[in-house]
Amino acid sequence: MDTIRIAKVDNVILEHYIPPTTSNGQPSKVRKTGGIHLTPHHLIFCENPAPVAGVGIPGGSSSSSNIGGVVAGTSSSSIASTTSKDKQNKNDEIWIPYPTITLLTKLPQSIQGHYPLKIETKHFENYVFLFEKDRSMGKSGGAEDVWQSIKDSAVKTSVEQLHAFFYTPPHSHSTRPLPSSSSTIGGWATYNPRNEFARQGLGSKTKSWRFTDINKDYSFSPTYPNKMVVPTKISDSTLSYASKYRSKGRIPVLSYLHWGNNASITRSSQPMVGLKNSRSAQDERLVECIFSSHQYPEAAYSAPVYGATTTNLIIDARPTTNAMANVAMGAGTENMENYKLGKKAYLGIDNIHVMRNSLKIIIEAIREAESKPSGILDRTLLRRSNWLKHLSTILDGSLMIIRNIHLNASHVLIHCSDGWDRTAQLSAISQICLDPYYRTIEGFNVLVEKDFLSFGHKFMDRSNHLSSERYFILSENNDQESDESDEENGGEGATKAAQAFFASVQKQFTNSTASTSHLKEISPVFHQFLDCVRQIQRQFPERFEFNEQYLLEIYYHLYSCQFGTFLFNNERQKSQYTTQTTSIWDHATQNKSVYINKEFDGTLDKKAEGDQGVLLFDPKDVKFWFRLFKRGDEEMNGSPVLLQQQAQGVDVVGPITSSLQDPATLSLPVPGTTNPVRSVSPLPPQAHTLNNASGSGSESNTPIKRGLTTSPPVPGGGWNWQGAFNVVQSAGRQIKNISQDAYNQLKAEAVEVDDPWGSVPDSRSSGSGEMVHAASGGINGLEERKEYRTYTPRTNFRIPSESNPWSSSSNSTSVHGPAPVIPSTSSHARPSTNRVNSNPWSTTTPDRPATSTPTLLAPEPNTLERKISPSLADLTLNDKYSTTTQIPKTATDSSSKTEDEEMVRAAMGDDKKAWDPLGAL
Repeated sequence: MDTIRIAKVDNVILEHYIPPTTSNGQPSKVRKTGGIHLTPHHLIFCENPAPVAGVGIPGGSSSSSNIGGVVAGTSSSSIASTTSKDKQNKNDEIWIPYPTITLLTKLPQSIQGHYPLKIETKHFENYVFLFEKDRSMGKSGGAEDVWQSIKDSAVKTSVEQLHAFFYTPPHSHSTRPLPSSSSTIGGWATYNPRNEFARQGLGSKTKSWRFTDINKDYSFSPTYPNKMVVPTKISDSTLSYASKYRSKGRIPVLSYLHWGNNASITRSSQPMVGLKNSRSAQDERLVECIFSSHQYPEAAYSAPVYGATTTNLIIDARPTTNAMANVAMGAGTENMENYKLGKKAYLGIDNIHVMRNSLKIIIEAIREAESKPSGILDRTLLRRSNWLKHLSTILDGSLMIIRNIHLNASHVLIHCSDGWDRTAQLSAISQICLDPYYRTIEGFNVLVEKDFLSFGHKFMDRSNHLSSERYFILSENNDQESDESDEENGGEGATKAAQAFFASVQKQFTNSTASTSHLKEISPVFHQFLDCVRQIQRQFPERFEFNEQYLLEIYYHLYSCQFGTFLFNNERQKSQYTTQTTSIWDHATQNKSVYINKEFDGTLDKKAEGDQGVLLFDPKDVKFWFRLFKRGDEEMNGSPVLLQQQAQGVDVVGPITSSLQDPATLSLPVPGTTNPVRSVSPLPPQAHTLNNASGSGSESNTPIKRGLTTSPPVPGGGWNWQGAFNVVQSAGRQIKNISQDAYNQLKAEAVEVDDPWGSVPDSRSSGSGEMVHAASGGINGLEERKEYRTYTPRTNFRIPSESNPWSSSSNSTSVHGPAPVIPSTSSHARPSTNRVNSNPWSTTTPDRPATSTPTLLAPEPNTLERKISPSLADLTLNDKYSTTTQIPKTATDSSSKTEDEEMVRAAMGDDKKAWDPLGAL
């Protein structure tokens, strides 16, 4: 109670939008006058300005408990009630739980003289309260008092301060339940691992799986359940070694066993592969046993059941770029060379940050619509959010899992990065469609407890129950006006400014980083799961026992913090507070009749008829859940054509059987090696032939979607991953090839290249200007060695005298080393060619020598693959005044001094006057 400055404010005007009554309608704006009651966990607006009977100022423990308990059970989306008086006042009250507030803004004074206070909630309901006063004067409060009270009450430092720890169920609100073993009976006992997996057939239909207690004290993996199901052939010792290879020790464990063919859905986190291409024999053995679990342990190596190992899949829910980025951080994805019994597919589901920003755009569109007089929603912003695209991508990946389990009778291993967000979504959605039990109210509760709560979905971090001070904003204009008014009242404005300054400095040097770091973990993961379930429910309205209202109720209490079900990050944290909080499943059981779908027909799920109870939905048929967003159907979704365009998901990459096809493990092609390079070149067809390193032939790779370039493996099956610059490097090489070909074509037309593709003398007798690219014997063939052949000068040139300041004498020292001894004759020197008349671009006159022009060398006859020049500096020079056929980029050999002298000759000519027009020499 210390956080509440004022408990009640009368004569407050409320402006807000109420949802449309029909699907084709639009929200309507209403204006009410009433009173505000502030409790430790709620803001309550009563349209009747008189205090509601039984609700007083929360100064005592009993009244506070009743306000937060009995009446709080009736949310804006719930129709559960306890007494007739509650039913009568239900429509006249608006309850706003503090954890649902996403933005509380104190606006400047309006023209009418009111002091506005705007509240935005996670339930997509926005409220504007207009106060008569800004600050408390006597017993009545103002806008600033309410703003500060809500801020102090909403920002929590511990989960034990949330409403769930003070909430009393309606049937026992007189006394709190004492901690005992009987208190766990009910909602907290909804999911029992042994009962649930026994229902799936563990121990009766198959003996290939067993329970393990290796995590009974949560020391093996703190984010995993204490009871896990693993293959029978895998010992706990093997599991201990395999956990070191998976992120946070989240090894592959069983989540679902199909009733029809014993195909399994297992889940895990990403492997710790890293840049060193690490592997684990224990992890490989564990996955192998999972993929061969159709067979009994005593017949592990007998003939497999038909279809058992044909399309076993490892589903990586991430985009390929995210998997590549995680390799640099020591993690990554499986190298399928080590997992022979399965294939891999990338689903391309974006991470939590992309999903958070997508929902923010929808919230921005709703906020802008309510700020306009017309109140029309901008569908352009909705399309920009890509919300439907994300939903379609999740549903598309789930459909792949469903088909592989039910139709192909094969196993699926799902993981993303840590295995508690996208993995939980895919696993749960697939099970809803595979097993009719999970489409009942009881089965849906079990599914949420199993795949989200027990496997460590971070409800606390993703929902941000503890709130943050960044959600509470004071308008700058309002502060300035308040300061001016305070200066007239004895200098109180200066005192307030000083306090604000010291508070900001203290925050900057204390916990400013800690108070905002958790905001990056917020993401609507469970919201997306409920949305996907609603999309399937809309396509199959007769196959679900629960109705849409049940999903809306679960979404409401996801953020209300009234129950302890969605308050924790893992099962370990939840197990510590089960005796102190109430489960939401108790609330669902008491009001089960409200959530029954009247169109439900359980006979359609008979396994011997029709679709055998398996729902194969259309992943492109998605719409905005307009009732969740408190808008109209036509307003949000528009025409079906627009919906179809917005629902286009990403392409699935896969199935992948080896590292040759895995975009996340592709090596960077290196010039001079046998890696395939896409290029546009006028080379003959035989020049594009690709030979492998051994020269024994070429290997054809299975094409992969998205047009990604593949490369052959290096010896030993290691990774040749070179970072995220494959595309840039490949584009650069293609541009260089095109420019070189165009340059050579121009020179050929100018009759300056005698034989551009002719034969080249052997390397042992060619000139120094010809540079040879050869694959070095470095590691993985990634290094390149440049061999410069020995230069052999012609003998009909005169060496410049010492009076030539550009020449390098034999006594001077070159930067590249001493000059080598020049042989007197050479039988392999190329004859000089006069290019003065043959060059149409030449500006040479009889008094001035021709400018040397670089030419391209022909490829070696023994090489069928196009050689790529490292740079234009490797092009050769050849004119009648010089025998230098190439100027290398770097010269570290003994012939560097001779090359410098030849460069001087090319500039001087045979006569000093040619380079000394002033006659100085």
